[in-house]
Amino acid sequence: MKKEYDFSKAKRGAVLPQKGKTRITIYIDDDVLEAFKNRVDDAGRGYQTLINDALRAYLGKASRVLDEDTLRKVLREELEKID
Repeated sequence: MKKEYDFSKAKRGAVLPQKGKTRITIYIDDDVLEAFKNRVDDAGRGYQTLINDALRAYLGKASRVLDEDTLRKVLREELEKID
């Protein structure tokens, strides 16, 4: 290792930036946050994802129900990637 490193051109931030996501600071009531955190085990997903889902549903942008045709299309696309 070097004794010194030059960080004069370094940039702050995530090493791998998230696409389609923005980091913000938000205040949520303790009881609301606790309720989402308690649902994590049942849902098998993170509490932030659950909050996003709830906000999308409130905004009327909840994902549509997965029907048979859509499922078959997704499976075909994924299986093609494997080959």
